[in-house]
Amino acid sequence: MKRRDTLKAGALTVFGAGLPFSGAQAQNRFAKYAGKTVVMSVPAHPHYDAMAKLLPEFTKETGIKVETDKIAIGRMKEKQLLEMSKPSGDFDLGCYIVMWKGEYVAKDLIRPLEPFFANPALADPAYDMKDIVPIYLENLGLVGGPKGYLAGPGAKLYGLPYGAETSVLAYRRDIFAKHNLKPPETYAEFRALLRIIKDKEGIGALTSRGQAGHQVVHAWLLHLNPLGGSVFNDKWQPRFNDAIGVDALKFLQEVVATGPAGIAGYGQGEANTAFLQGQAAMYLDSTSLAGFVNDPARSRIAGNVSWALHPRGTRRASQSGGLGLAIPKNAKNPEAGFLLMQWLTSKAQDKAVTMAGGAPMRNSTLRDQDAVRKYPEFITFVEALKHSNPDWRPIIPVWDKINVQALGVGLSEALTGKKTAEQALNDMVPQVTAIMREAGYKI
Repeated sequence: MKRRDTLKAGALTVFGAGLPFSGAQAQNRFAKYAGKTVVMSVPAHPHYDAMAKLLPEFTKETGIKVETDKIAIGRMKEKQLLEMSKPSGDFDLGCYIVMWKGEYVAKDLIRPLEPFFANPALADPAYDMKDIVPIYLENLGLVGGPKGYLAGPGAKLYGLPYGAETSVLAYRRDIFAKHNLKPPETYAEFRALLRIIKDKEGIGALTSRGQAGHQVVHAWLLHLNPLGGSVFNDKWQPRFNDAIGVDALKFLQEVVATGPAGIAGYGQGEANTAFLQGQAAMYLDSTSLAGFVNDPARSRIAGNVSWALHPRGTRRASQSGGLGLAIPKNAKNPEAGFLLMQWLTSKAQDKAVTMAGGAPMRNSTLRDQDAVRKYPEFITFVEALKHSNPDWRPIIPVWDKINVQALGVGLSEALTGKKTAEQALNDMVPQVTAIMREAGYKI
């Protein structure tokens, strides 16, 4: 069986084939919790802004009230860790970034979802777990399998994708047509285009993240994976400073040299804005951009954007990541939190949040005629997901520490000219090795 088929089969095994619950049970599953309030930790993020438009309908249907605790995504983890470490926390449902899942499970802060889906009083028989994009379900939801975060023996579902993404290339078709350019198929073509566009058009060639910490690591991984690299070898020894890692970082340095001013300080928001405001001709990052690239209120380039697959290096690869939902171990209303999670990620509400500008996590939405009519780029996104890599980053419990405190510092030093690419990567090896050994890895 292929990997994705195996994952689908595993989901069926875990959650039961068909979930044969009666219609009466389905109708009554909300009644017990009517009047309760679910408190939800959410980021300031376009997908969750779209989600907010759906919540009144949830309350109308179920009688369950929803209170959102909205915070900048960079401060969300700190607040969640504080709340989830209490005997009884304030959150019944929380959004997390993909690289937090292993840490949250290792610290016993979130609940496995199987007991909820196995409970006929709570589970929706029409939910259709198989319809969720398999790579999203694996990447954002599974913990405990091979390497600690991939599908396979020992993997358990701790979260559901909600705000999931993969990487694609968006480009200004008006600029490309003006100079008779084609979207890059390979990294060789990609590299050449950076200088051509900068010289011919005078604006940035490619927008990118570059801010120290997670943002610059995200940008570097976008190139490391397609070029054939990885952070560790099979024995958990750092290999990010090999020739491929250096090449990926040098490519990112060229992106900075030919991009819009200030990339070294860009987070995701600034990188998006640079493209939407016409300051760059290309964008390589999250599919989440689709929700507002043609919105005249947010975009000066509406109607002039086309989409292509992530360029191929030694292999075709695409990022897998984004945001998910989990139930804290110390939630006061875990069942009501699950009912909200299940409702938000259902077929009907996945389409609804997508039409409101959010990111789809179901195959049925990506292929829905109304959705594709509004977002024709979904045709490209479906193809990109075929190449999406669940092992894009090592989502082990200490990954966020490595990501923010080690790699995120050293890579920034290379982008700001403090160190060469080789220096920056070599200097990080001892620190990353020490973090891994402290975490119990025998390297």
